[in-house]
Amino acid sequence: MKTIAVIPARYASTRFPAKLMQDLGGKTVITRTYEAAVNTQLFDEVFVVTDSDLIFDEIVAQGGKAIKSVKEHESGSDRIAEAVENLDVDIVVNVQGDEPFIDKDSLAKVIDVFRKDVDGKIDLASLMREIKDENDIDNPNNVKVVVDQNGMALYFSRSVIPYPREQNVGVRYFQHIGIYAFRKQALIDFYHLPMKSLEASEKLEQLRYLEFGKRIKMVETTHISIGIDTPEDLEKARQLL
Repeated sequence: MKTIAVIPARYASTRFPAKLMQDLGGKTVITRTYEAAVNTQLFDEVFVVTDSDLIFDEIVAQGGKAIKSVKEHESGSDRIAEAVENLDVDIVVNVQGDEPFIDKDSLAKVIDVFRKDVDGKIDLASLMREIKDENDIDNPNNVKVVVDQNGMALYFSRSVIPYPREQNVGVRYFQHIGIYAFRKQALIDFYHLPMKSLEASEKLEQLRYLEFGKRIKMVETTHISIGIDTPEDLEKARQLL
Protein backbone atom coordinates (compact mmCIF):
# COMPACT_ATOMS: atom_id res chain seq x y z
CA MET A 1 0.00 0.00 0.00
CA LYS A 2 1.94 2.99 -1.28
CA THR A 3 1.17 6.00 0.91
CA ILE A 4 2.23 9.56 0.21
CA ALA A 5 1.75 12.88 1.99
CA VAL A 6 0.75 15.92 -0.03
CA ILE A 7 0.99 19.42 1.43
CA PRO A 8 -1.19 21.94 -0.46
CA ALA A 9 0.49 25.33 -0.16
CA ARG A 10 -1.11 28.53 -1.40
CA TYR A 11 0.97 31.69 -1.24
CA ALA A 12 -2.02 34.00 -0.75
CA SER A 13 -3.91 33.95 2.54
CA THR A 14 -6.76 36.23 3.52
CA ARG A 15 -5.82 36.58 7.18
CA PHE A 16 -2.02 36.31 6.92
CA PRO A 17 -0.55 36.78 3.42
CA ALA A 18 2.64 34.82 2.66
CA LYS A 19 2.44 33.04 6.02
CA LEU A 20 4.06 29.88 4.66
CA MET A 21 7.20 31.83 3.77
CA GLN A 22 7.59 33.42 7.20
CA ASP A 23 10.64 32.61 9.30
CA LEU A 24 10.18 30.01 12.00
CA GLY A 25 13.42 29.38 13.86
CA GLY A 26 15.68 29.91 10.85
CA LYS A 27 13.51 28.04 8.33
CA THR A 28 10.27 28.93 6.56
CA VAL A 29 6.97 27.62 7.89
CA ILE A 30 6.45 25.45 4.79
CA THR A 31 9.94 23.95 5.08
CA ARG A 32 9.32 23.14 8.74
CA THR A 33 6.06 21.42 7.80
CA TYR A 34 7.66 19.48 4.94
CA GLU A 35 10.51 18.26 7.14
CA ALA A 36 8.12 17.30 9.93
CA ALA A 37 6.09 15.17 7.50
CA VAL A 38 9.23 13.46 6.22
CA ASN A 39 10.50 12.85 9.75
CA THR A 40 7.37 10.91 10.74
CA GLN A 41 8.67 8.10 8.46
CA LEU A 42 5.04 7.20 7.70
CA PHE A 43 5.18 8.01 4.00
CA ASP A 44 6.84 6.58 0.92
CA GLU A 45 7.11 10.13 -0.44
CA VAL A 46 6.20 13.68 0.61
CA PHE A 47 5.28 16.43 -1.86
CA VAL A 48 4.40 20.11 -1.58
CA VAL A 49 1.80 21.18 -4.16
CA THR A 50 1.71 24.91 -4.75
CA ASP A 51 0.58 27.71 -7.04
CA SER A 52 3.61 29.78 -6.06
CA ASP A 53 7.04 29.90 -7.70
CA LEU A 54 8.46 31.17 -4.40
CA ILE A 55 7.20 28.16 -2.43
CA PHE A 56 8.15 25.73 -5.21
CA ASP A 57 11.71 27.10 -5.35
CA GLU A 58 11.98 27.11 -1.54
CA ILE A 59 11.15 23.41 -1.22
CA VAL A 60 13.40 22.37 -4.12
CA ALA A 61 16.26 24.46 -2.70
CA GLN A 62 15.93 22.53 0.56
CA GLY A 63 16.19 19.22 -1.29
CA GLY A 64 12.45 18.51 -1.12
CA LYS A 65 9.88 17.46 -3.69
CA ALA A 66 7.44 20.02 -5.07
CA ILE A 67 4.74 20.03 -7.74
CA LYS A 68 3.49 23.20 -9.41
CA SER A 69 -0.29 23.45 -9.86
CA VAL A 70 -1.36 23.91 -13.46
CA LYS A 71 -4.86 25.25 -12.75
CA GLU A 72 -6.47 27.53 -10.21
CA HIS A 73 -8.37 25.56 -7.55
CA GLU A 74 -11.11 26.34 -5.06
CA SER A 75 -10.23 23.60 -2.61
CA GLY A 76 -7.26 21.68 -1.26
CA SER A 77 -8.75 18.42 -2.53
CA ASP A 78 -8.84 19.77 -6.09
CA ARG A 79 -5.23 20.93 -5.88
CA ILE A 80 -4.08 17.57 -4.52
CA ALA A 81 -6.13 15.57 -7.04
CA GLU A 82 -4.56 17.38 -9.98
CA ALA A 83 -1.10 16.68 -8.57
CA VAL A 84 -1.58 12.95 -7.93
CA GLU A 85 -3.77 12.02 -10.89
CA ASN A 86 -0.85 10.47 -12.78
CA LEU A 87 1.09 9.17 -9.77
CA ASP A 88 1.17 5.46 -8.90
CA VAL A 89 -0.13 5.62 -5.31
CA ASP A 90 -2.82 3.98 -3.20
CA ILE A 91 -3.35 6.33 -0.24
CA VAL A 92 -2.91 10.11 -0.24
CA VAL A 93 -2.70 12.00 3.06
CA ASN A 94 -3.42 15.74 3.12
CA VAL A 95 -1.09 17.53 5.52
CA GLN A 96 -1.85 21.20 6.22
CA GLY A 97 1.02 23.49 5.19
CA ASP A 98 0.50 25.88 8.10
CA GLU A 99 0.77 23.18 10.80
CA PRO A 100 4.49 22.53 11.30
CA PHE A 101 3.97 20.69 14.60
CA ILE A 102 2.68 17.48 13.07
CA ASP A 103 1.24 14.85 15.38
CA LYS A 104 2.64 11.54 14.14
CA ASP A 105 0.15 9.45 16.13
CA SER A 106 -2.84 11.16 14.49
CA LEU A 107 -1.45 10.61 11.01
CA ALA A 108 -0.71 6.97 11.82
CA LYS A 109 -4.32 6.47 12.93
CA VAL A 110 -5.84 7.65 9.65
CA ILE A 111 -3.40 5.56 7.61
CA ASP A 112 -4.17 2.50 9.74
CA VAL A 113 -7.86 2.78 8.79
CA PHE A 114 -6.96 1.59 5.27
CA ARG A 115 -4.66 -1.17 6.46
CA LYS A 116 -7.60 -2.63 8.37
CA ASP A 117 -10.13 -2.03 5.56
CA VAL A 118 -9.40 -5.26 3.71
CA ASP A 119 -12.63 -5.08 1.69
CA GLY A 120 -11.89 -1.59 0.42
CA LYS A 121 -15.19 -0.11 1.58
CA ILE A 122 -13.79 3.10 3.10
CA ASP A 123 -13.02 6.00 0.76
CA LEU A 124 -11.63 8.56 3.23
CA ALA A 125 -10.43 8.71 6.81
CA SER A 126 -10.30 11.84 8.96
CA LEU A 127 -10.05 13.00 12.56
CA MET A 128 -12.42 14.42 15.15
CA ARG A 129 -12.05 15.51 18.76
CA GLU A 130 -14.68 15.95 21.43
CA ILE A 131 -15.62 19.51 22.38
CA LYS A 132 -17.61 20.41 25.48
CA ASP A 133 -17.42 24.19 25.81
CA GLU A 134 -20.65 25.81 24.57
CA ASN A 135 -18.75 28.56 22.78
CA ASP A 136 -16.75 25.98 20.86
CA ILE A 137 -19.90 24.08 19.95
CA ASP A 138 -21.73 27.23 18.81
CA ASN A 139 -18.78 28.66 16.85
CA PRO A 140 -19.44 28.28 13.09
CA ASN A 141 -15.69 28.25 12.45
CA ASN A 142 -15.57 24.92 14.31
CA VAL A 143 -16.95 22.36 11.90
CA LYS A 144 -18.98 19.70 13.68
CA VAL A 145 -19.44 16.10 12.58
CA VAL A 146 -21.94 13.40 13.56
CA VAL A 147 -21.17 9.72 13.04
CA ASP A 148 -22.97 6.39 13.08
CA GLN A 149 -22.26 3.51 15.45
CA ASN A 150 -19.30 2.42 13.32
CA GLY A 151 -17.69 5.85 13.27
CA MET A 152 -18.76 6.64 9.71
CA ALA A 153 -19.56 10.30 9.05
CA LEU A 154 -23.25 11.09 8.63
CA TYR A 155 -22.93 14.86 8.19
CA PHE A 156 -20.63 17.84 8.71
CA SER A 157 -21.92 21.30 9.58
CA ARG A 158 -20.99 24.72 10.86
CA SER A 159 -24.25 24.61 12.80
CA VAL A 160 -24.75 22.79 16.09
CA ILE A 161 -25.38 19.14 15.27
CA PRO A 162 -27.21 17.39 16.77
CA TYR A 163 -29.54 20.15 17.92
CA PRO A 164 -29.96 19.81 21.73
CA ARG A 165 -33.74 19.77 21.94
CA GLU A 166 -33.48 17.28 24.79
CA GLN A 167 -30.84 17.76 27.47
CA ASN A 168 -28.94 15.09 29.40
CA VAL A 169 -29.29 12.34 26.81
CA GLY A 170 -25.57 11.65 26.53
CA VAL A 171 -24.88 13.45 23.27
CA ARG A 172 -21.22 14.10 22.52
CA TYR A 173 -20.15 16.91 20.21
CA PHE A 174 -17.21 16.44 17.88
CA GLN A 175 -15.15 18.99 16.00
CA HIS A 176 -13.78 17.89 12.66
CA ILE A 177 -9.98 18.11 12.44
CA GLY A 178 -8.98 18.70 8.83
CA ILE A 179 -6.46 15.93 8.31
CA TYR A 180 -7.60 13.59 5.54
CA ALA A 181 -6.40 10.32 4.11
CA PHE A 182 -7.93 9.40 0.74
CA ARG A 183 -8.01 6.42 -1.49
CA LYS A 184 -6.62 7.84 -4.70
CA GLN A 185 -9.78 6.97 -6.66
CA ALA A 186 -12.02 8.84 -4.22
CA LEU A 187 -9.85 11.91 -4.64
CA ILE A 188 -9.95 11.68 -8.45
CA ASP A 189 -13.73 11.18 -8.36
CA PHE A 190 -14.07 14.34 -6.25
CA TYR A 191 -12.00 16.27 -8.78
CA HIS A 192 -14.38 15.41 -11.61
CA LEU A 193 -17.67 15.76 -9.71
CA PRO A 194 -19.64 19.03 -9.54
CA MET A 195 -20.26 21.04 -6.40
CA LYS A 196 -23.82 20.46 -5.16
CA SER A 197 -26.09 22.47 -2.89
CA LEU A 198 -24.94 21.17 0.52
CA GLU A 199 -21.28 21.93 -0.16
CA ALA A 200 -22.16 25.29 -1.67
CA SER A 201 -24.30 26.24 1.32
CA GLU A 202 -21.89 25.23 4.10
CA LYS A 203 -18.66 25.87 2.16
CA LEU A 204 -17.36 22.46 3.27
CA GLU A 205 -15.74 20.33 0.59
CA GLN A 206 -16.16 17.12 2.61
CA LEU A 207 -19.90 17.34 1.93
CA ARG A 208 -19.26 16.69 -1.77
CA TYR A 209 -17.92 13.27 -0.84
CA LEU A 210 -21.02 12.49 1.24
CA GLU A 211 -23.42 13.85 -1.38
CA PHE A 212 -21.97 11.42 -3.92
CA GLY A 213 -22.00 8.42 -1.60
CA LYS A 214 -18.37 8.27 -0.46
CA ARG A 215 -17.75 6.70 2.93
CA ILE A 216 -15.71 8.69 5.47
CA LYS A 217 -14.35 6.93 8.54
CA MET A 218 -13.83 9.28 11.49
CA VAL A 219 -11.15 8.55 14.07
CA GLU A 220 -11.30 10.18 17.50
CA THR A 221 -8.23 12.01 18.78
CA THR A 222 -7.41 14.24 21.73
CA HIS A 223 -4.68 16.11 19.85
CA ILE A 224 -5.20 19.85 19.38
CA SER A 225 -3.55 21.02 16.18
CA ILE A 226 -1.40 24.15 16.16
CA GLY A 227 -1.99 26.11 12.98
CA ILE A 228 -0.49 29.42 11.91
CA ASP A 229 -3.31 31.68 10.72
CA THR A 230 -2.21 35.03 12.16
CA PRO A 231 1.03 36.85 13.08
CA GLU A 232 0.15 36.12 16.72
CA ASP A 233 0.03 32.39 15.92
CA LEU A 234 3.46 32.67 14.33
CA GLU A 235 4.90 34.26 17.45
CA LYS A 236 3.42 31.48 19.61
CA ALA A 237 4.95 28.90 17.24
CA ARG A 238 8.35 30.55 17.57
CA GLN A 239 8.11 30.34 21.35
CA LEU A 240 6.99 26.72 21.20
CA LEU A 241 9.82 25.79 18.84
